[in-house]
Amino acid sequence: MNSIKRLTALTRAGVMESLQFRLGTVVTLFGNLIYLALVYFLWKAIYDSCGSSVVNGMTFYDTMIYLILATAIFNFLEMFIIWDMSRSIQSGEIILHLLKPMKYRLYTFWSYSGTHLISFFLTFLPTFIVVMIITKGAIPLGWNCIFFVISLTMALIINFNIDMLVAPICLYTESTWGINMVKETIVLLLSGATIPLAFFPDSIRRVVEYMPFRAVYDMPLTILLNKDGANTMNGLLSMLGTQLIWCIVLTIAGNLFWNHAVKRITVNGG
Repeated sequence: MNSIKRLTALTRAGVMESLQFRLGTVVTLFGNLIYLALVYFLWKAIYDSCGSSVVNGMTFYDTMIYLILATAIFNFLEMFIIWDMSRSIQSGEIILHLLKPMKYRLYTFWSYSGTHLISFFLTFLPTFIVVMIITKGAIPLGWNCIFFVISLTMALIINFNIDMLVAPICLYTESTWGINMVKETIVLLLSGATIPLAFFPDSIRRVVEYMPFRAVYDMPLTILLNKDGANTMNGLLSMLGTQLIWCIVLTIAGNLFWNHAVKRITVNGG
């Protein structure tokens, strides 16, 4: 019961912090609008140059729906764990976090939970509603929405563990700006967040299917849109099972790496 109260308190604190900095949310939404405008004109030019309304099994509107929702999911999943850990190491604040009566990884995950909650209701949900209105119900509403929430939750855990596999490198380098940029690029590219995986060459797509990145964006979106095998129970269970496996594997790997890396911590030369 005490553990639940502590976790709830962290979520409540995250919600209050997110609501306190409302301007940041507005700026983020404005930046997303600019990004989506660029994406629209880019893919419009690509489809116009192809001379076909269907490319790799996706129409222009299928692609736009996919990328718009991927952008909304990105805002929901975004964490600044690597930046925060790097700054806390440089300032020495990480010692205070390690002394808290809660495991560092658990504390870090739940400290972002309030932000995720606000982001879901202020960014993803409005985006989803707008897409439904504009496309006149192109996204099916049914059990796929429930399974999508389950899939999105596991995507959040997977994304967190990927960050926690990269963040401890700060303990060795004290700065991970370049490493974080590489990580962001790899995740966004190989997860289908910037380019739908349907546009990848078959050989590359087969390799990507064995990586955890697809489980962050492509699988939740495929389940929500009820396409590419997600419209059958076997296909749906296969995707959810794959995500669950990656949740377990990455959690174990992240814990092992963190337990090893934290022994190398150096603060202010100490």
